[in-house]
Amino acid sequence: MDIRLKRAYDQPARSDGPRILVDRIWPRGVAKEDADIAHWLKGLAPSTELRKWFNHDPDKWSEFCERYLKELKSDEAAEDLSTLRKLLDEHERITLVFAAKDTEHNNAVALRNFILNDRL
Repeated sequence: MDIRLKRAYDQPARSDGPRILVDRIWPRGVAKEDADIAHWLKGLAPSTELRKWFNHDPDKWSEFCERYLKELKSDEAAEDLSTLRKLLDEHERITLVFAAKDTEHNNAVALRNFILNDRL
């Protein structure tokens, strides 16, 4: 299972596989026709409250991951998690797309870890 991560501001590539936006808000300044997003799974994004609390503070990373994983296990995320499972079954590679500047501490990183640790 090859799950890549890519910022929404980076150029799409053929090797990306299906590109899945995992943010609740469309990335500012990115035209939809240029983004090559196959699926926008808003239900996999952290809640607005959690996102604002975290504010990409590396010191809050561990607690953010714990809170975010609880949200991923909620009913609100169930439909989009099901869609993600199907995409993972159908494709050898997918790319989770995110807008955050911090490429190490963001919801796409936490989501990939969730998937790869067989929690999906």
